[in-house]
Amino acid sequence: MELTPDDVRDVLRVLDSSGLAELHLELADLTLTVRREGAAGWTAEQQVRRAPHVEQAAAPAVAGEAPAAVAEVGEGLVAVHPPLLGTFYRAPQPGAPPFVDVGDRVDAETVVGIVETMKMMTPVHAGVRGTVVEFRLGNGEFAEADAVLLVVEPVGGGGAGG
Repeated sequence: MELTPDDVRDVLRVLDSSGLAELHLELADLTLTVRREGAAGWTAEQQVRRAPHVEQAAAPAVAGEAPAAVAEVGEGLVAVHPPLLGTFYRAPQPGAPPFVDVGDRVDAETVVGIVETMKMMTPVHAGVRGTVVEFRLGNGEFAEADAVLLVVEPVGGGGAGG
């Protein structure tokens, strides 16, 4: 089960109408704690148990049969996915230049964007050394957990730190 933005809004609406001061929610991949912070509203802490992931496109196992990652981004390319669902931003703030653009070189630790979930900003790292070849999600667009944010062409053997 995945938590959608509508689910989060519903939870906050229920909490606003209740006398609860705190809610702790655990799902398979996500732990979410929401606390009432006086009259100012809610604060949220979240812990994502899965790390942001990248998919290395592998050679097809059977001739003529392409694995999903290969079909998704192209053979030999790497798809960068969000660490959790939320709104994807290419820049640290409105009006600022993007973290990276098409043609930029990245390494595994390069921040390529941020994902906002419940007012918390989570950096998105490239996870691979290479060159950004395409953005699949635009600035301010909602990123599902399995979305491809951008595509990187690995260099130097690919892989994290490679």
